[in-house]
Amino acid sequence: MQSISNKYKVKFIKNKTLVISGKGDSPLWDNAEILDQFVSPWNSETIPEIKFRSLWDGTTLFFCFTVFDSLVHINKKDDTVYSINESDRVELFFRKNENLNPYYCLEIDASARIMDFKAHPNKEFDFNWNWPENGLEVQSFISDDYFTVEGAISIDSLKELDLVQNGRIETGIFRAKYSKKEGKNGYEPTWITWINPNTNSPNFHISDSFGVLLLMSKTDEDDECTIETISTTEANRIFAEIVK
Repeated sequence: MQSISNKYKVKFIKNKTLVISGKGDSPLWDNAEILDQFVSPWNSETIPEIKFRSLWDGTTLFFCFTVFDSLVHINKKDDTVYSINESDRVELFFRKNENLNPYYCLEIDASARIMDFKAHPNKEFDFNWNWPENGLEVQSFISDDYFTVEGAISIDSLKELDLVQNGRIETGIFRAKYSKKEGKNGYEPTWITWINPNTNSPNFHISDSFGVLLLMSKTDEDDECTIETISTTEANRIFAEIVK
């Protein structure tokens, strides 16, 4: 069995050089590590490829999902959480620590609709809560055989929620795929995760489903520097401010 790391390195780029379009087509994304080790432990079917990438520039955490899927399902009844909850989507959960009290959830469907909520243990959800104002931007793009969800989260909003801990952000990364099942009415979900929580049934809302995003203070030494890559001195200065 392939070993899956529970840590992802978020590389540093020059401030205000990445503009999200929903397509994830900026050359800057070539600097990011690709996370593609996703599993569905509760389903025996092969999981189509998912690629997650993340970068940061000192003020913003960027993320991009590329999800290979030729049958994207979007419930278009309305724009409520009920419709988003029954649509193909990607998900990011953030926590301060393993107590999950509270933790914060961003669930974004293929059309860039956002279901953001605060949660407490035992699936106690507060859908009246919203991500801090002006702290989140999301765009998406749907192609014939894949969709992308690209987002920008302000570091200030993450700090406001006390989610940046010594350059680490404890994060769950997930995907929900809704499919028509033969002989059944409606659509049923397949639950896909970066970290296997080792549960008998699907459950992302537990401590064991989280990994860690590591905010890097400089580019890897063996990477070739480009004009978009911030200097090591400047990166270290900003990193020191973030982790105070």
